[in-house]
Amino acid sequence: MARCSLLPILAAVLLAASLSLPPRAAAYAAMVDSLLPASATALSFEEGYTQLFGDSNLMLHGDGKRVHISLDERTGAGFASQGAYHHGFFSASIKLPADHTAGVVVAFYMSNGDVYERTHDELDFEFLGNVRGREWRVQTNVYGNGSTAAGREERYGLWFDPTQDFHRYAIRWSHDTIIFYVDETPIREVVRTASMGAQFPSKPMSLYATIWDGSSWATSGGRYKVNYKYAPYVAEFTDLLLHGCPAGSPPPCEGAAAAATMPPEQRGSGRGTMTYGYCYDRVRYPAPLPECSVGAEAEAFLPVRRGETAPYPPLSSDARSEAVKKHVTYVDLRLTGHGKS
Repeated sequence: MARCSLLPILAAVLLAASLSLPPRAAAYAAMVDSLLPASATALSFEEGYTQLFGDSNLMLHGDGKRVHISLDERTGAGFASQGAYHHGFFSASIKLPADHTAGVVVAFYMSNGDVYERTHDELDFEFLGNVRGREWRVQTNVYGNGSTAAGREERYGLWFDPTQDFHRYAIRWSHDTIIFYVDETPIREVVRTASMGAQFPSKPMSLYATIWDGSSWATSGGRYKVNYKYAPYVAEFTDLLLHGCPAGSPPPCEGAAAAATMPPEQRGSGRGTMTYGYCYDRVRYPAPLPECSVGAEAEAFLPVRRGETAPYPPLSSDARSEAVKKHVTYVDLRLTGHGKS
């Protein structure tokens, strides 16, 4: 049976460069090399991506291999992969805006909402800005088959300043497991269980990156809004890696759906930085969702105990769309119903 053609990505370059990289970057390069073909090469923006919205708020640098997206009073900005993929490894090095960033949302995620408006799947990294002197927070989320009413958010504090340098964020998605990485550290693992049913993402998705105004919820539940006195807010992306089985290609797809299993010694490694986990939120979910298996430690994550608001109320697809339309000049069909949920 024919094997699908994989989109080239940056792997051999990372391996060669790892000899001179600092320990953190070298460890990540080694991990990427273990997952990807040695013959992989880099893609420019024009080769692998397309602009969604934002006009001049999206700018290319470095032969098209660095992308800046910005938010100002007029609009945000966003881009997406040219194709959709069924399982694989997807990552980017990102540098976030500095200073007062309350209300700003930078998102790096996978979705198929353009194709499956009511039954879409989604895998999210959402970076939530903050008032001056307080750190950015990173939130991950998983939706399957349109299950937006049941948010599966987990929120983390970062152990570095994401505005000072580039750090890599990656999603590894297989038939049975999803792993979110920050640099070489796996912070979250989602394992398919029978109880999740169709709510485990299973349909081909595209890769997206956006920056937009999330004043209604992103910082302290909407208490602090975007202050455009500090605009433009610029998020920088580079080393965008796409390694997945293109939608419509016949299986098997070599390497793209490799088992994504977190080593036992790394399980729970992200829990020390977790500030919110849906499985531990007994206020929002008096009866935990079926896949949750938690004990007494749930008490530590109650939002009312920690003085932190839950991520935000679930939004309808129309409400998510409206949130983005307030700050864009053009919305592609792929963004309809998806202002970042």
